[in-house]
Amino acid sequence: MRESSLRVKFLVAFCLLIAASLVQAQAPPADLDDYVAHAMKTFEVPGISISIVKDGKVVLANGYGVRKLGDPAPVDANTLFGIGSNTKAFTAAAIATLVDEGKLNWDDPVYERLKGFEMYDPYVSKEMRIRDLLCHRSGLGLGEGDLMFWPHTSFTRDDVVYRVRFLKPATSFRSHYAYSNLMFVTAGQVVAATSGDTWDAYLREKIFLPLGMKSTNTSTDAYREGDNWAHPHSKVEGKLQVIPFENLDNAGPAGSINSSAADLAKWAMMQLNHGQIPGTDKRLFSEKAWHEMWSQQTVVPVGEETPEEIRALKPHFAGYGLGWFLRDYKGRKLVGHSGGVAGFVTRVLMVPEENLGVVILTNAEEDFAFESILYHILDSYFGGPTEDYIAAFKSVEDKEHKKAEETMAKAAAARDANSKPSLPLKKYAGDYSDPWYGTVTIRQESGGLVLNFLRTDKGVADLQHWQYDTFKAHWRDRTVEDAFVTFALKPDGTIDHFTMAAVSPLADFSFDYQDLYFTPVQAAEKK
Repeated sequence: MRESSLRVKFLVAFCLLIAASLVQAQAPPADLDDYVAHAMKTFEVPGISISIVKDGKVVLANGYGVRKLGDPAPVDANTLFGIGSNTKAFTAAAIATLVDEGKLNWDDPVYERLKGFEMYDPYVSKEMRIRDLLCHRSGLGLGEGDLMFWPHTSFTRDDVVYRVRFLKPATSFRSHYAYSNLMFVTAGQVVAATSGDTWDAYLREKIFLPLGMKSTNTSTDAYREGDNWAHPHSKVEGKLQVIPFENLDNAGPAGSINSSAADLAKWAMMQLNHGQIPGTDKRLFSEKAWHEMWSQQTVVPVGEETPEEIRALKPHFAGYGLGWFLRDYKGRKLVGHSGGVAGFVTRVLMVPEENLGVVILTNAEEDFAFESILYHILDSYFGGPTEDYIAAFKSVEDKEHKKAEETMAKAAAARDANSKPSLPLKKYAGDYSDPWYGTVTIRQESGGLVLNFLRTDKGVADLQHWQYDTFKAHWRDRTVEDAFVTFALKPDGTIDHFTMAAVSPLADFSFDYQDLYFTPVQAAEKK
């Protein structure tokens, strides 16, 4: 009797221990609130929203900080943020639904599905497949052509896709990985052409509504005063401040979605459930399509020069599926994406072996804030050990900024400040055209030169003489990265062309000045 009683007590205790361990395995880190607060203070982020899903359940959905500097309105799990390139996985999912319906195949030639589609190389125009649009192997350079929509321009999505034909490839087709927003804009137009609806309406009908993502939208035009949305913030002239919303409607399929941690938790749970909507017998897309999107299509090189402070995070492999980055960490496969638009950076990540998903949304341009929080969460669920990621990423950030400042200081010291332009300033004035961007103007104003990118309201810059025939474009809107403008002359002393290059090594790659080649617009061409 006594022995039996002891056995019963032992079994009860054992079961309680197992139950406690299971609860602990599902729970977020106990110190998460303090950790997030520390990250926000260190990296100067006004507001963060986080959701964590584990084993088919939402185990955390919290907001931290404020939606807008100087305003006490708090961030919560339903606060909307611009999610940037996390949009790309939604565009891939939209394609997947059309594949499931038999309206498309992953390997259909793009020109057959999108009338008039052309690349610079005729061979690539014929060989580009739907899947090629979704995995960054088009041959275009990093961010090539992004100035057609960043900052916001008057180009339409159709305009953007049409002008792809004028972009010279940086590498041969399918030979290298290079992140391309333009190919996802093209994929969104394939969705529209195939479905007969706009990309925006198709996502609402086929993805947002079935998942119950009631607050998620595809344009900042949907915001109304009093809505629960976070304001974008950026450091302008070194000071964190509220900046205007960036409208990305013309690049929608590459990055215009606005969503919340609560809505994206539903998205993450569906993804972890292989395309089936949790709690239902309905599917957003088939398991076959899910497997296709989560399988590596393009090899992403693993950088050799990983900073010492974060070397433990360096993956053994990295790749890109269809709308998703793939890599490993501590023996687990990670599937995720980051996103950045003016004033916001975000992260969505899933760990299939752990049935774990993490969403982190921020309203400041500080990647290291969400990265430090993400790895703290992952280590907790993986059973440790962990590191002081906030300190590590802060060290990396400080070194990056110091190196950039030294590079710019070195360039300034080497500048021949006593040199003069080869021509009188009025000779540089005129209209200039680039094959894919179109026309810009240079005019004399108040004794100086003013460059105007006519397609964008933010495209006005004062040309400050740097040296010889190079000027620095100092944009009047200080959220735009400054650029060097260098003129080349013909033997007769007239201008042949000018090129551009970002001044700061830390300039976002979407300021792809280096891909522009402007030549004078002749009088005959004007007529």
